[in-house]
Amino acid sequence: IFVGGSKVVHFRPQRTLNSNTDIPPDFYGSSSSNPSSCPVFPDCGFKQLNSGVVLSCLDCFLRNGSLYCFDYGVTPSVFLSRVRGGTCTTATSDSFDVVIHRAMYLLQNGFGNYNVFQNNCEDFALYCKTGLLIVDRLGVGRSGQASSVIGAPLAAILSSPLKLLMPSPVGMAVMTAGMYTMSRYATDIGVRTDVIKVAVEDLPLFLESMGSE
Repeated sequence: IFVGGSKVVHFRPQRTLNSNTDIPPDFYGSSSSNPSSCPVFPDCGFKQLNSGVVLSCLDCFLRNGSLYCFDYGVTPSVFLSRVRGGTCTTATSDSFDVVIHRAMYLLQNGFGNYNVFQNNCEDFALYCKTGLLIVDRLGVGRSGQASSVIGAPLAAILSSPLKLLMPSPVGMAVMTAGMYTMSRYATDIGVRTDVIKVAVEDLPLFLESMGSE
């Protein structure tokens, strides 16, 4: 989440105390600890203890990578036309000041434990932008990337019995692609029925209640 002043707030796996599983300092963008190793911004790399939410400058975050625009409030037809997941959502974004407030609040208070399928960097950005959370924590997460990973093999499994009815490789490919796209759409946070709007101040209680169920 861009918060101004060439700074972003993002979410990454927390480093552990086990030297065998420590994440390299530059593996997930800026990982500099306080005091900062960034030559330009002293607060680059700021994070709370045991939290994966980090403040980074754009240069350290990108590490010579590129920025890509994630679109909010797209129509179903636009969503279905996107080949790759994790590029857009039908959910609309809240105002800039609300989004920044969520990101800065989570920088100070954390966003729970990182999980590649249930609570990843895209889930963090989606929550900051929309305030939406999934009630059913056992299902797939909010992110389009996670649903793409699950949707692709699911589409292949579901379409495999149809091989006898559709021997053409082209027809099979079209069928699989269609089921993959629909599975992505069904898990989009903008169309799911198991999501609620949660104020960022209530997030710790919400996560605690979900974890106790």
